[in-house]
Amino acid sequence: MNRKETTSPTSVLVVDDDRAHRTMLRTLVGGWGYEIFEADDGQAAVEAVERRPYDLILMDIRMIKVSGLEALERIRVLNPAIPVILMTAYSSVETAVAALKKGAYDYLTKPLDFEKLKLTLQRAADHRRLREENRELRKRLGDRFDPGRIIGRSPAMVRLLETVSQVAASEATVLITGESGTGKELIAGAVHHNSPRRDGPFVKINCAAITETLLESELFGHEKGAFTGAERRKEGRIFQADGGTLFLDEVSEMSLPMQVKLLRVLQEREFSRVGGEEVIRVDVRVVAASNRNLLEAIEDGSFREDLYYRLNVVALELPALRDRREDIPLLCQHFLERFAQKNRKTIKGFTPGAMDGLTRYRWPGNVRELMNAVERAVVLCRADYLTAEDFPAIAGEPQPDTEQPHPAAVPSEMQTLDNVERATILQTLEAVGGNKSEAARRLGITRKTLHSKLKKYGAA
Repeated sequence: MNRKETTSPTSVLVVDDDRAHRTMLRTLVGGWGYEIFEADDGQAAVEAVERRPYDLILMDIRMIKVSGLEALERIRVLNPAIPVILMTAYSSVETAVAALKKGAYDYLTKPLDFEKLKLTLQRAADHRRLREENRELRKRLGDRFDPGRIIGRSPAMVRLLETVSQVAASEATVLITGESGTGKELIAGAVHHNSPRRDGPFVKINCAAITETLLESELFGHEKGAFTGAERRKEGRIFQADGGTLFLDEVSEMSLPMQVKLLRVLQEREFSRVGGEEVIRVDVRVVAASNRNLLEAIEDGSFREDLYYRLNVVALELPALRDRREDIPLLCQHFLERFAQKNRKTIKGFTPGAMDGLTRYRWPGNVRELMNAVERAVVLCRADYLTAEDFPAIAGEPQPDTEQPHPAAVPSEMQTLDNVERATILQTLEAVGGNKSEAARRLGITRKTLHSKLKKYGAA
């Protein structure tokens, strides 16, 4: 909770030339905990804004002296940060929609739906508060730091962004760890775009998405004739990243021979193309990411210890979404606005029940899972607000207490050790959408071991 919330309630300027309606709103909205101020005309509202900054304005469109639309334009000039919610009769909805293009935050039709009024005020207050907190966060991080699309005001995310702002200005190699779906690529992008290399290339490669043979060619490039199909020379990602940043996602999935070659790049800043002898020198900053525990990978022999320490000059660990639940409403609103615009919908927000359920849910797939859930809900929603029923994960399906499937799903007559193991592996793969690296992490085995077991059970 910020300091403003602890010292004073949110201030609302109610503007309406109907005294009885204004009195009703003062009693109703004031009863919800807001500090109410009044103005009986658009001109009076403009003068009130000149005297002090209000948190919100709730204003009628049709007023005798100065209309709400004219007052809106003048208020936007004085203080564009104040969300203005307009009230209008059904017959003038087109006028209200036009006002949205001029900067109004939202509009409500008369007679007012009090539940919608309450939700709209709450959403507008949260929007205003978020902008203020983002300004404060930018001050703490420094004027030159831009977090990009990273959203979060929880203590864990604030600490992370403060570290990123320091690390970005350096030339240090960075290792980003965290569960699948937590946003490691976004953090890598923030490191690059806030570094002295920001004008250079930001080259990305997912080490788990490419076979070992192709990965070598993708990273280092190859000479013409180096292998069947190599009809011309190809420059690799390392060469492409010269003068910029190379992001190695899921670096833990590199084979040991590839790890040796990457170590040479980190130590000597040089490499050779596949099938070539020319030594090429590069100026590249490496940022790597992994959703596996690399110390455990060192123990089981699947990751080189010397490479780990070369990569782990600065470690950034991303918190799971369940460990920063304060950020869920912010993320939900961001995704709602993004997908509503994309799908040409006018969904206004979430019901309190939906937001409560979304905040309580465990989100094993983290931010990526939340984003997909909101997109699905937006596409299928036919109302003004998303409800709990729009989210199967919180509405009808059991919420997982653990990330691992339970082997008891195997029928009792088939409960041999192999059957239990096979069922567990297949259920885990299904739960993570076929991502073998994530399945291996959840099962506590290496990707190589997972592949061997899938082959054993005829499911490779």
